[in-house]
Amino acid sequence: MRAEARGTAPVPLSVLDLVTVGAGSTATDALRTSVALSRLAESRGFHRYWVAEHHSMPGVASSSPAVILAHLAAHTERIRLGSGGVMLPNHAPLVIAEQFGTLEAMAPGRIDLGLGRAPGTDGATAAALRRTDSLNEGADDFPQQLAELLRFLDDDFPDGHPYARIHAIPGPIQGSTPGGVQSPHRPPVWLLGSSGFSARLAAMLGLPFAFAHHFSAQNTVPALDLYRQQFRPSAVLDEPYALIGVSALAADDEQEARRQVRATALNMIRLRSGRPGLFPDPADAEAHEFSPLEQEFVDSWAGNIVHGTADEVRAGLDGLQKRTGADELMLTSHAHRGELRLRSYELIADAYGLPTA
Repeated sequence: MRAEARGTAPVPLSVLDLVTVGAGSTATDALRTSVALSRLAESRGFHRYWVAEHHSMPGVASSSPAVILAHLAAHTERIRLGSGGVMLPNHAPLVIAEQFGTLEAMAPGRIDLGLGRAPGTDGATAAALRRTDSLNEGADDFPQQLAELLRFLDDDFPDGHPYARIHAIPGPIQGSTPGGVQSPHRPPVWLLGSSGFSARLAAMLGLPFAFAHHFSAQNTVPALDLYRQQFRPSAVLDEPYALIGVSALAADDEQEARRQVRATALNMIRLRSGRPGLFPDPADAEAHEFSPLEQEFVDSWAGNIVHGTADEVRAGLDGLQKRTGADELMLTSHAHRGELRLRSYELIADAYGLPTA
């Protein structure tokens, strides 16, 4: 499972895409940027490219990861593609097994299935997604849902189980002739988290773990320590493997990076106050009169984003990797315009000496 570092990066570098829609642009523009970014990531030697699941957020066009991944698979050849992640409580396990079995058939050996238990949205939207008024119902049942999903992916429900005769197609059909096997692989499953819950579960099951450092930085080291301490070897992994999601933005000059980060903070303020919208233009953030409480949030949020020139971002990422011991860094860059996001990844690739396109 341990991938070799590429270029001069201490660990593999990957991409997390929220398909950001900036003010004045459209979801179509954002999805075109995602295609361009996935091709850039592949050509520059990034290890994997994941798409997040969010709902009812005008500035985030990634409500359907499986659909987007199918589109990206058609435009790339080698880079690993996956979900960062699919929110399991929002979906029936059989549906996820079918979707990702289909993706695996489209791009054999290139698909990752990252799973989370958060709704990826507000409470009302989560209730609409889950068709229940109890928002804790899905999250509380996460271990059971995960076990069911793994059974569908492996097609190994025991005899007598109500689902023993149900098959997630495409996927392996146990007991069939070699010609009856629908797919030679099944996507590796990752658990995502921002607390100790998923860290413990991933450790217990011997699965790779992805931690959301980009919005839960204070919990990163405790969660990774917990994962490593409680890890049990499995058929999937002999030893723990953990990546962390990191907000990182490189620009040609430090001032532009600061402008984009301030707009990112304003975007989060609007989201957390129940006013989600398109990703704001930095000029709007500069004109916004932040209250003392909002300014405190801006300073805190900006402190968790590795930003600046390419060399400054590399130094920040190297330091973060040393502090956490992460086996992989998954970078998410937020900027108002798609070309600025593309430029950020280009600059980071250059800073690490990754292969040129």
